[in-house]
Amino acid sequence: MTPAVPAYRRLSVEERRSQLLDASLTLFAHRAPEEVSLDDVAEAAGVSRPLVYRYFPGGKQQLYEAALRSAADELQQCFDEPREGPLVARLARALDRYLGFVDQHDAGFSALLQGGSVVETSRTTAIVDGVRRAAAVHILSHLGVADPGPRLRMTVRMWITAVEAASLIWLDEDKEPPLDELRDWLVEQFVAVLSVTARRDPQTAALVQDLAVDG
Repeated sequence: MTPAVPAYRRLSVEERRSQLLDASLTLFAHRAPEEVSLDDVAEAAGVSRPLVYRYFPGGKQQLYEAALRSAADELQQCFDEPREGPLVARLARALDRYLGFVDQHDAGFSALLQGGSVVETSRTTAIVDGVRRAAAVHILSHLGVADPGPRLRMTVRMWITAVEAASLIWLDEDKEPPLDELRDWLVEQFVAVLSVTARRDPQTAALVQDLAVDG
């Protein structure tokens, strides 16, 4: 008996677009954006180059920005942790997701944050900065601060920058130390920088006292 041939199903516009973005993200995860061509994307998605242009008439730049926005949405969600349990444990879970993303999208993550790509524009820079700002909003929410002062805001944003820098260095160091050790180290650094800021800022000092009770 001849096996049945699966029926061909035409993808919807959103399904096809999602397919092309998934193929692009996979390529950008392992190669710098400037090293990925539309032909590469078409081949990875199993479609023709003209079809890629049909969905992304702006070519590689539009496709890269769309893929970057998709990755940024995923990164922003990393810090979207329920406000339950000790703060340190919540940060650890958020960093597990963030560092897991870094591990999975190593080359693409480096190209994303280090800049210098031939496809970098003010729009792509704004997308990346949006991830940082969203992370800061989530962290301040975890701290339970509705109206943070400048010192606390600066401390949180400095730590986010440190997390990014550590992630890039971790990739350069062949992913050493192990992820769980890197995660714990970064959480400890956050508590440490809060303690330093607390010496100059009563608002942060109150938070550090709460953390001591919480821990």
